[in-house]
Amino acid sequence: MHELDHYIYPHRMLHWLVAGAVLLSLASGLTLGFLGYERTIALVGNMLTNLLYTSHKTLGVLILLLMTLRIITRLAFVVPDHEPPLNAFERVVSSSVHHLLYLALIIMPLLGWAATASGGFPVEFFHWHLPGLIGEREQLSEQLFMWHERLGWGILGLLVLHVAGAIFHWKIKRDNVMKRMSLFD
Repeated sequence: MHELDHYIYPHRMLHWLVAGAVLLSLASGLTLGFLGYERTIALVGNMLTNLLYTSHKTLGVLILLLMTLRIITRLAFVVPDHEPPLNAFERVVSSSVHHLLYLALIIMPLLGWAATASGGFPVEFFHWHLPGLIGEREQLSEQLFMWHERLGWGILGLLVLHVAGAIFHWKIKRDNVMKRMSLFD
């Protein structure tokens, strides 16, 4: 494989790490969103509920860190050309979905961080408590959590488009788009 046929290995690894973290974060966020705090405690107990919240916050901080590294590698290294080239419609859709995903995956953890801090809850990364960066304001927290949830649904929609595009290129067009991000050369 020619070196310009795929992204550099660290960028590909970051892609898949972010993908895993986002899927776990969405799963935990949807669970907490649907059940709420009290029903989650009733269903799985206090210890597992706290673990679920801590894990969700940790995944958010991790996504923010990994996305920062992704942006650095994306800017610092050559982006491989599409071979064969994408048509105009595919370029616009692909570029739009990718840029919106990058933006959403930076904004989402920041919204969660601000919502958590303004709600008076600890901002956690594993067992470390991070600075809140914003004072406690309950009404602001409610608004931020609402936007955090809405953006979560938006990310889910973007992921569906992203995966559908990947499957389209892999199974229908049978071009080289999938190998650009493959971990296996």
